[in-house]
Amino acid sequence: MKKNDMKENYNFGYGKRGAIDPWPPGKTRITIRLDDDIIEWFREQADAQGGGNYQTMINAALRNYIQSQQEPLEDIVRRVVSEELSNFK
Repeated sequence: MKKNDMKENYNFGYGKRGAIDPWPPGKTRITIRLDDDIIEWFREQADAQGGGNYQTMINAALRNYIQSQQEPLEDIVRRVVSEELSNFK
């Protein structure tokens, strides 16, 4: 095949650079540095579960942590009522 044959047979004029698969809505690609042992632990967990994506597991762990840090509605109501009642004394 000659060098010019390539131009005659293929047209890359409409090609686009970038990721092959677009990210799903609600996801953002970032660069993050994590300790090697943390990454290895999550990879091992994914392998132990028969495969899967360790990054998804890291995301789930972060989500669980955030949810555990949120104050339950009942506690918020009690705190607000207590603060309001203390204003009347």
